[in-house]
Amino acid sequence: MSDIYKRIGQKIRELRTAHKGKGISQDDLAEEMKTTANTISRWETATYKPSVTDLERLARFFAVPITVFFPQAAATPRINALLSATGDLDEDDLDEVTRYAQFRKARAELKKVKRRG
Repeated sequence: MSDIYKRIGQKIRELRTAHKGKGISQDDLAEEMKTTANTISRWETATYKPSVTDLERLARFFAVPITVFFPQAAATPRINALLSATGDLDEDDLDEVTRYAQFRKARAELKKVKRRG
């Protein structure tokens, strides 16, 4: 399991246990997120990977920027803009955006190779 999901899980647990100074149970958070307590538990242990939409909803519930889940990106306006722009997309649309970004990246690399050669 990627370290990023472990960090995200730790942050979810931290936000949940500190919520309003007294914490919120996994059951109550699950109800707010329209999921199950088991899913919350699995996010916290990095057994399940929360989607960008899940993270957006968690960020809104806890009234924090979504970047709290990505500390290395917190100071990057481009990453913040991308996360905000994709937060409400469904999985198919998010996959399409990801494929497009990968295409653009590959095209830029190809241009670099052509310039060198």
